[in-house]
Amino acid sequence: MHFCSRCLYTSHHPLHLVFDADGVCSGCRIHEEKDARDWSERSEKLKSIFDVYRNRSGRNYDCIVPVSGARDSYFIVHTVKNVYGLNPLLVTYNKQYNTDVGVRNLARLRTVFDCDLMTLTVNPDTVKRITRSTFRRFGSVYWHCLAGQTVYPVQIAVKFKIPLIVWGAHQGVDQVGMFSHDDEVEMTRRYRKQHDLMGYEAEDLIDEFDNVTAPDVTPYVYPDNRELEQVGVRGIYLNNYIRWDSRAQHESMIGKYGYETAPQTRTFDTYNDVDCWNYSDVHDYIKLLKHGFGKVVDHACREIRLRRMSRETAIDLVKPLLFAKPSNLTLLLDWLGITENAFHYVVDQHRNRQFWSRDDAWEWQFGVDLPQGWAQSGDPDQALPSVGEHRDFILTGKDASTDRADSYILIGKGTA
Repeated sequence: MHFCSRCLYTSHHPLHLVFDADGVCSGCRIHEEKDARDWSERSEKLKSIFDVYRNRSGRNYDCIVPVSGARDSYFIVHTVKNVYGLNPLLVTYNKQYNTDVGVRNLARLRTVFDCDLMTLTVNPDTVKRITRSTFRRFGSVYWHCLAGQTVYPVQIAVKFKIPLIVWGAHQGVDQVGMFSHDDEVEMTRRYRKQHDLMGYEAEDLIDEFDNVTAPDVTPYVYPDNRELEQVGVRGIYLNNYIRWDSRAQHESMIGKYGYETAPQTRTFDTYNDVDCWNYSDVHDYIKLLKHGFGKVVDHACREIRLRRMSRETAIDLVKPLLFAKPSNLTLLLDWLGITENAFHYVVDQHRNRQFWSRDDAWEWQFGVDLPQGWAQSGDPDQALPSVGEHRDFILTGKDASTDRADSYILIGKGTA
């Protein structure tokens, strides 16, 4: 296993990293572009793209913006509508792992920006069958979310003949340096299948054993190339044109629009996934079992690269959270209709034996001393100068919910 000499990623990242002669990973090197590019020039380029797609007649929307009750949705809509003056149609996929904070954030989003919002809610029984299938077959309880939120905007683009889709950050650029910002990589069906969907298209899930039928997966089927070409569908990523800083963006949105935050089970970041009780909880715990790290490492690497956190501080923050047990497992098991024994039996089939092994008492043990590896691989010559002391993420603590903490929310009206 190779450790980056600057951040905390290793060579086992599922999106793949390459390391240079100094031991620095490709994600860190591409991240350096953020301080070397003329972002005002790239902003003008973004404006020129938007100008091409403005609907001069006023009879249709200028673009589609996929949103949720978390992540960078507020910042993206703010940028598209208030900075560049476009009229976006907002679309969201109901992931069905909703939190009351996320419901309120989404309600406030559509209200404060005065935008139309379309929502796809798939029959919960169908979603559960699909999720039981993806969990059994490749160890994912989140496939339907990834599939839905990446296909529904494209389906709506085709249906309403709105060519431009505006996404936030491309993970391959911002996290692992798969592409340079200069490549201006755009949305592709191939990347979605290989990386977002773990190699499985919707049609691949049709299976008599799991009782998943063709009609069940229809909401997740990607439009064919002919449909895409007829409309000229194109998906661009803002992080190719704007210096992307998720934390700074969220804090700006907290101040401007009252975006709500919430503590997360397995990371110190209280901003990114507050709309979902599964993502930074059970889903992230499964990520640890399969890939040997969790979302807290992603967040620590981002803070190191943005010079807000030293490597030593990052290690101290990651250690108590990396192996934290999920707090919402019972809620997920009740929703899926499976027992805890069944869950552990299935998840153990997907546990990565490069990291995990049984001890003499037949208990699972993690076989890699990550803190030691991080400590030994760090190179002071590759460390970035800090821009200030690390400070905690903001917890808004406003608008206390009347919902039970362990309740299941399919659809909520929120407040605004």
